[in-house]
Amino acid sequence: MQNWFSENINLGILISTLLLVLIGLGSIYSATYDAGASDFFNRQLIWAGIGLVAMLIVMFIPFRTLQLISYPLYIFSILLLIGVLIFGKTVAGSKSWFGFGSFGLQPSEFVKVTCVLALATYLSDKKINLSRFKNLLVAVSIVLIPIALIIRQPDVGTAIIYVLMLIPVLYWAGASLTLMLIIISPAAAAVAALFGITPFLIVLGTLLITFFVLKENKLISAIIFSITVLVGVSVQFIYGKLAPYQQKRIDTFLNPEADPLGSGYNVIQSKVAIGSGGVFGKGFLEGSQTQLNFIPAQWTDFIYCVPAEEFGFVGSILILILFAYILFRSINVASTAKSRFASLVTMGVVSIFSAHILINIGMVMGIMPVIGVPLPLLSYGGSFLLSSMLMVGLLLNMYINRKEY
Repeated sequence: MQNWFSENINLGILISTLLLVLIGLGSIYSATYDAGASDFFNRQLIWAGIGLVAMLIVMFIPFRTLQLISYPLYIFSILLLIGVLIFGKTVAGSKSWFGFGSFGLQPSEFVKVTCVLALATYLSDKKINLSRFKNLLVAVSIVLIPIALIIRQPDVGTAIIYVLMLIPVLYWAGASLTLMLIIISPAAAAVAALFGITPFLIVLGTLLITFFVLKENKLISAIIFSITVLVGVSVQFIYGKLAPYQQKRIDTFLNPEADPLGSGYNVIQSKVAIGSGGVFGKGFLEGSQTQLNFIPAQWTDFIYCVPAEEFGFVGSILILILFAYILFRSINVASTAKSRFASLVTMGVVSIFSAHILINIGMVMGIMPVIGVPLPLLSYGGSFLLSSMLMVGLLLNMYINRKEY
């Protein structure tokens, strides 16, 4: 029994996950302690229990069964996304929830799980070759369909996570570097153009050097370069078409101090909270920024500020170490798994978690735009916590079956 346990259970990922959930619960308790919002902690505690059970169930679902049910689950989840647009509850301007009394269910979070499974099932088929346009189109469509529905809600932050999952999975599945350049270069040019002409020119110069090093076909290189330039110069036009709140978020990212009492308020206060924690922090329930409620609804997207203020650099770095451990152990599973399906599922989950972690902590530290992306296993949100634990269950399942073909 002991040999089976040590051989099949990735204790490191399991313990790291449970520690992060406990840190999240403690942080939510602290953030709601003097805010008259203890119900949030109680709900999260219930969801943590449900998530733990769900994680263990997914962990032991037969390997082949996951492949067999991946497409039906994906179709069902897409129907839920359509349903929420018709019957959903509007929260903070986004129609992305099914309301059940004091509880809510956000389908877009669970579609992350089904989308990873469906994409991995499709790409693991030996007949699929990403150099064929038809196969590539189907693979991209599996992700673009939920993206289109989620943008309709609108929930741009969640839609971005899907894009950041698709790119690494396609590369892991064998997509060429040329295809990666077609996807990544325009996005990099768009972001760089927001900062001015110099960063934009740097991106273009880097792209040209990449073409030279890789010795790409001149015609293909010219097409990619032209698309990149077109996207970059179109940024200001697109910016003018965005909703005012979206423009404010971009402006806040570029210069939070420009509106310190408005759209830049949360970012400024979060940086104060993190900086004031020092090396060892102020102690549990002793953080002034947290207990005086300087950051509205801190238990959601800005939860990282709580342990950073109360436990300082030590607490902050511990969270990053736990996340890094989960990601690196999972990448090792993806690299060594004999099954292509297991490898792709693992890489899909790793990509989603990595995107959430980088964007969320970047938001809190003021180096990324505030786009409403929560921190896995820590941020308040029943649907998000449950979907995160389901994905950990998938990681543990793929580890158990890493020697299966």
